[in-house]
Amino acid sequence: MNDTTVTLVGNVATAVEYRETVTGGVARFRFAVTARRWDRERGLWSDGNTSFYTVSAWRSLGANLAASVSVGEPLVVHGRLKVREEERDGQRKTFVDVDAVAVGHDLSRGTAAFRRAPRTERAEAKPQPEQDPWTVAAEEGTTVNPQLVTVS
Repeated sequence: MNDTTVTLVGNVATAVEYRETVTGGVARFRFAVTARRWDRERGLWSDGNTSFYTVSAWRSLGANLAASVSVGEPLVVHGRLKVREEERDGQRKTFVDVDAVAVGHDLSRGTAAFRRAPRTERAEAKPQPEQDPWTVAAEEGTTVNPQLVTVS
């Protein structure tokens, strides 16, 4: 699949909304990116246009983001760019979204103290002892006779 990946540097524009879904939690927020240019004539930095993106972060990234980020904080967002068009009030509108792969504070603008999040194990990822014949056999002191199954 040919996704367009982008890295954006900007500021959190809205509060992070976190919701649990069937496929895992998702955090969403609006992200403002303003181009800055050096004006040689005036000898100053000047702000250009501001672009706004809706950033979505899924599962553990979303949960950690919701616990770590507030409005106005400078971030670096890396993810997959999604552009969509919708018709609202008789006008065609374009929306630009980013499915985040990684998000972090912009350390060129301040400091941060990292805290590792505790790992949570999904119940279905770890076989239960009664489902694992090797564990059951070891507990009972019996042996398991593995069978070779071929599929043609």
